[in-house]
Amino acid sequence: MKAIDFLLPDQDNNFHSLKDYNGKWVLLYFYPKDNTPGCTKEACGFRDSFEELKKHNVVVLGVSADSVSSHKKFAEKFKLNFPLLSDTSKEIIKKYEAWGKKRFMGREFEGILRISYLINPEGKVVKKYDKVKPEVHAKEVLDDINKFKSDKKD
Repeated sequence: MKAIDFLLPDQDNNFHSLKDYNGKWVLLYFYPKDNTPGCTKEACGFRDSFEELKKHNVVVLGVSADSVSSHKKFAEKFKLNFPLLSDTSKEIIKKYEAWGKKRFMGREFEGILRISYLINPEGKVVKKYDKVKPEVHAKEVLDDINKFKSDKKD
């Protein structure tokens, strides 16, 4: 499946498009909210794995409906070293099927689902992660990148 292009601002108000990353692997991850426990664990996991991901030509892009200024505070507080994209209209979030029914403390509501997509250098989605565990997601992505790269050599 061809990945859907977008144009969204990051925490520094620089705009990013998927086509900016042609020729690179992209991990496009959707998360519910800045500064919440699970989202912080997931973001810090990518921060801590940044150099290893970079060695494999992987770009990490986080997306939520939080504002640019919220992303700025979150990125500065946790020294995040990758773009956090703001989709306040939820247009891209919905196009990537990252909006839906959630349950929390017995309550059901609609919100952003913790979903990620691994996009290859040709712009195709090669893996959808719809059961993301924030504390191990970065390692899972690295393992998959290694697998995809070794499969290509065979």
